[in-house]
Amino acid sequence: MKSSPLAVARLATLLLSLGATCAVPAGARAEDAFKTFKQLDGTVKMPKLNAFAGAPAPKAPVVRDVTLQATLTQGGPIMQTGLNWRVFSPIPGSDGKLPVVASAEGGSANLLLPPGDYFVNVAFGRAGVTKRLQVPANGDVVKQTLVLDAGGFVLNAVAGSDQRIPADKLKFSIYTAEAREDGERGLIMSDVKANTIVRLNAGTYHVVSEYGTVNSVARADIQVEAGKLTEATLQHRAAQITLKLVSQPGGEAVADTAWSVLTSGGDVVSESVRAFTTMVLAEGEYTAIARNKDKIYQRDFTVAPGRNKDVEVLMKEAQQVSGIDAD
Repeated sequence: MKSSPLAVARLATLLLSLGATCAVPAGARAEDAFKTFKQLDGTVKMPKLNAFAGAPAPKAPVVRDVTLQATLTQGGPIMQTGLNWRVFSPIPGSDGKLPVVASAEGGSANLLLPPGDYFVNVAFGRAGVTKRLQVPANGDVVKQTLVLDAGGFVLNAVAGSDQRIPADKLKFSIYTAEAREDGERGLIMSDVKANTIVRLNAGTYHVVSEYGTVNSVARADIQVEAGKLTEATLQHRAAQITLKLVSQPGGEAVADTAWSVLTSGGDVVSESVRAFTTMVLAEGEYTAIARNKDKIYQRDFTVAPGRNKDVEVLMKEAQQVSGIDAD
């Protein structure tokens, strides 16, 4: 179907009029589109600088420099070595004990402690003293001087009047001078070797010396003076005895011999099995009994203080000992 020229002209006129009505400048359309984004409208707000600053650093705890020193006696020289320092909090821990908050060894100590109350203890060997310490928050911290009121002694012993006893055959135990309610003395130190310096608070101590392992014991009360070292020598009334079973005087010791040593009262003080046996015995009368194979031999002997000797038991002196079965 063909359109007439008149219809075509009218259609063209209509389209032109619509185009004039709907046409909008391109710039205006872009401006209207951005108006819908309200966050871009107006001046952009920037965050303040302090919004990015980190949290303020916590203040370091305040500590004070505390100097601790000790002397053996009031007004004595400052000790330079051998000290063991411990500082305790006055508040017990979960175990009921005061916790250690600082420690040091040697001579004087310089410690950093927060202000507050403490207990400070200094030990010098077995000697020691404890003092309450207050560290102020402000002002000067007074230098702390603790007085140990301590001394010491070196222990040794002789047999008889002057026979020096080898150190490896001696040991000492140190007790309080006063007995407890149960009648026993309080043990302070045990198994102390001869020639050892023992540091203690000034006072009197009860010392027990053991020579050998059988029955030789010596006792003495020893005074410790502050600032002084005392050399103490105890006296044992004992001697070292060697027992031998021989077939003739001066002969070789017979092997596989069982030995028993009895006091004059019949108490057994030593037993062993060997060719010959050596022991330390307190002075007194003894009986040596030697068992070899199916026979028993014996001999009485005397121990004199400081007189070490060999005791030979002759095999020809065989006799049955009352109360002992050779089988």
